[in-house]
Amino acid sequence: MASAKILLEDGQPRVVGSFGSLSDLQNIDNHTAHEACDLAEIRLDLLQADSPTVRPEMWAHLRGIPLLFTARRKEEGGASDLSARERMNLLETSLESAAWVDIEVASIAECGDILAELTARKIPWLASYHDFEKLPETARLEEAAAAAKAAGAAMFKAAAKMVTPADLTRLSEFQLADHGIPVSTMGMGPLAPVSRLLCAQCGSHFNYGFLGNTATAPGQWDSALLKQAVSRLSQFRI
Repeated sequence: MASAKILLEDGQPRVVGSFGSLSDLQNIDNHTAHEACDLAEIRLDLLQADSPTVRPEMWAHLRGIPLLFTARRKEEGGASDLSARERMNLLETSLESAAWVDIEVASIAECGDILAELTARKIPWLASYHDFEKLPETARLEEAAAAAKAAGAAMFKAAAKMVTPADLTRLSEFQLADHGIPVSTMGMGPLAPVSRLLCAQCGSHFNYGFLGNTATAPGQWDSALLKQAVSRLSQFRI
């Protein structure tokens, strides 16, 4: 997983292109995906919603692109109300292809089996936190980041709805602080586009856009456009 290590150690903001549907995944070619993102996120819960069987052949054409696999819980934007065991079973299908895996902070306690497998395979994982209604209090985000670090995550990711410009300030300040773990932050909703550039400029490691035609969160950039914009921020890092 040398490429996964480099994605953190060189300190550059990376763009994650996320597929919002099985058809988006099937209809993209390797070159287009490679040009549009640094990593591609495969949302296994979305694939299962579109197909009775999730198989590695679905993403085999993305060979050479680091893949981040997610089986999202319903409470944080998942496509179906999957149990922890069902989500872990989905993730098991991806491990031979995985450069990264996403496990929600809220799922850490119930997903011990897959976390042990990731540790054994030396696959880095990020611990994610989502709030589609508001930006939580900073203390709550700090608690979530601390839980991610304590559980052995390689990164903490926070995505929350931006309601006011003050939310943008507070999220960027959280990004700039030292939490003892690499952090990725992003907004959702009407202020999401500007938040994703601001957070990237403040050092967000992974910055998410969508690949294909379907956004996976409110206010996402098209991944290719986001990669273009983020690439121009290097001379303006805070």
